[in-house]
Amino acid sequence: MSRVDTSIQRLIDDLTETMLDAPGAGLAANQIGVPLRVCVVKGDDNQIWGLVNPEIVKHAGEQIGPEGCLSYPGWVGEVKRFETVVVKARNRHGKEVRIKSSGFTARAFQHELDHLDGVLFIDRLTSLDTLRRVEDLEAEEQEEAVAAASG
Repeated sequence: MSRVDTSIQRLIDDLTETMLDAPGAGLAANQIGVPLRVCVVKGDDNQIWGLVNPEIVKHAGEQIGPEGCLSYPGWVGEVKRFETVVVKARNRHGKEVRIKSSGFTARAFQHELDHLDGVLFIDRLTSLDTLRRVEDLEAEEQEEAVAAASG
């Protein structure tokens, strides 16, 4: 896609609205049946980026943590990602941007770019044993908190 026109801007707006309603931290066009390299990501600071033709051009470090996905509601698993990434893309106005991020925001960028490449978080689990239902995980955390408080 060489041009960012009003149809791409509308797509970014639709993705943003759907992501926020879900609620989620990102959404890729192909998750809603649109075969374009367009996604939105909401970072730690609640900033939202609409990205056209995004790619990771630099990365460093490593982080391992829980991830969920709007494509698999109610499930979470442990995934290894880069700690920091630099993403190059076009913004909603067609201008090339480079975004450096780390931590959760870097994780969200990597997750959404994976979607654009046909890769799901379950394909990147550190182990299938880490895949859990959200409610089971919450119940376990409550039990641990009660045990810690009484122990």
